[in-house]
Amino acid sequence: MKLLDIPFIPDLVAIRRDIHAHPELAFKEARTADIVARELAAYGLEVHRGLARTGVVGVLRKGGSKRAVGLRADMDALPLQEKNDFPHCSRHAGKMHGCGHDGHTTLLLGAARYMAENRDTLDIDGTVYFVFQPAEESEGGAEVMVKDGLFTQFPMDAIFGLHNWPGIPAGEMAVMPGPVMAGTCALEISVRGHGCHAAMPNQGIDTMVVASHLVLALQTVVARNLHPCESAVVSVTQIHGGDALNVIPDDAVLRGTIRTFKPEVQELVERSIERLCAGVASAFGAQIMVRFDLRYPPTVNSVAETELCRRTAGALLGEDKVRTGELPSMAAEDFAFMLQEKPGCYVWLGNGPGAGGCSLHNPHYDFNDDILPVGVSYWVSLAENALR
Repeated sequence: MKLLDIPFIPDLVAIRRDIHAHPELAFKEARTADIVARELAAYGLEVHRGLARTGVVGVLRKGGSKRAVGLRADMDALPLQEKNDFPHCSRHAGKMHGCGHDGHTTLLLGAARYMAENRDTLDIDGTVYFVFQPAEESEGGAEVMVKDGLFTQFPMDAIFGLHNWPGIPAGEMAVMPGPVMAGTCALEISVRGHGCHAAMPNQGIDTMVVASHLVLALQTVVARNLHPCESAVVSVTQIHGGDALNVIPDDAVLRGTIRTFKPEVQELVERSIERLCAGVASAFGAQIMVRFDLRYPPTVNSVAETELCRRTAGALLGEDKVRTGELPSMAAEDFAFMLQEKPGCYVWLGNGPGAGGCSLHNPHYDFNDDILPVGVSYWVSLAENALR
């Protein structure tokens, strides 16, 4: 590895653990944003606040070029009860940094500090925007930042993001062009039957039976409608209905998620679900209504910017440490909204096995502080390679 000499890593560890201990949910990252703004100002950088309510953008300029790139980190936590017992575990019940956004924020702060402190020797001619985004978890903070004028206030040629990834060894990364994260669509199916006494089911239309058939039938949407070389996921995650043990309820609601990489695949999945629901409704004499709520589009890396990231990671870590096999993922990422407006690339940074081997969104997860030098070195090297 050819990592940078970063003497202030202990400071970054302290910041990361402080943020972890004080998680804040989407659009409520006031304390975290205050820390980010305070640190950026202490480094001597321009600080801009207010985009997407709690967003922060730091600016470093060097030379006379109008070229510019953005480096993005997310700040919000999850509505999840932490089950760790280390000293920096969450102090707020029901809130947890279970996805590593505390680490992403700290990595970008570390890159900003390194570049500010080494501005004279930095091989850059242009502007670096350090974009600290709120509300990545299900609330689309990236889209709000774009709508609030991120790219008009801070014109840039490309934007880059990263996410830690448990299961990829520390000191390795995953990079590839094209779709790397899926688009996500919320699914809601409302079933109207005819309530009756549970001991006299012949007098009603059993919404629970209809809902159960739907759960099983929905698993055929991908398996029997989609080309085997295409990818999609349809998962039912909630069934709600009924209040009493001896009453078959009038209504039931199923909710879940759809994940796809292509608009045409999303359309095929939606049509298939509607056709299936119509058939089940007819078979049981029930009424079924389907609602689709598109949330995040697919995250699609542009070719040139991906190659830049691959070369940067390869030079930094060694070509054999840059992976492609783990990508793409059916997880979703609102960085996709930024990539719809600007070319760029989203990479995965190995987090190692994680505490107990746990994955993202697990109550025992923790960001691996040992990868802070890797992530900071990557950000700095990427900025130099983009703006040399």
